Amino acid sequence: MFTGIVKGLGTVVSVEDRTGLRTFMVEFPSEYAAGLQIGASVAIDGTCLTATIVDGNRATFDAMQETLDKTTIGRIHEGSRVNVERSYCVGDEVGGHIVSGHVTGMGEILSVDTSENNCAITFRVPTEWMKYILKKGFVALDGCSLTVVDAHSNAGTFTVWLIPETLTMTTFGLKKPGDKVNVEIDSKTQAIVDTVETYLREHSVS
Repeated sequence: MFTGIVKGLGTVVSVEDRTGLRTFMVEFPSEYAAGLQIGASVAIDGTCLTATIVDGNRATFDAMQETLDKTTIGRIHEGSRVNVERSYCVGDEVGGHIVSGHVTGMGEILSVDTSENNCAITFRVPTEWMKYILKKGFVALDGCSLTVVDAHSNAGTFTVWLIPETLTMTTFGLKKPGDKVNVEIDSKTQAIVDTVETYLREHSVS
């Protein structure tokens, strides 16, 4: 489990592709790799992956075909910058919301609007996801816990606002229209919506 609070950026230093499998190495900020062990879970751009090799401040991960098809891990290359978050430990502050690292799928950036101290980014996702993406609700984008500002269900679009700290600490400071991002719908919201829909369907008057 994760909190959606990205602590810094990693750099992809190598990528090896085999049939149905991608192996890649990420270099972490030195202070962030302390205590990292083989088998540890790390969110890479919001995708929960397992460290298979740890060498100093570098770790290697494997991504299977399902992950490559549904997330941006299939699009990374040497030199890519990625958001990284170590797994949640009991007693840690939960500054965002509980995130599983199980990505729903990819969304696309439609626009990036910047002002002196703010940045608003609008995303497009499949319209069927929008019943779970609500104004003032949570969504995880590339592993970042963010609050939805505006949501337009029929258009399949929503907007989030980012403060300068978020732009500095995450890859969102590098994003541009057309870029893909990993989207993880808030599991609690999904559970509530699905439960209500099931109840109404089963108790509807024919």
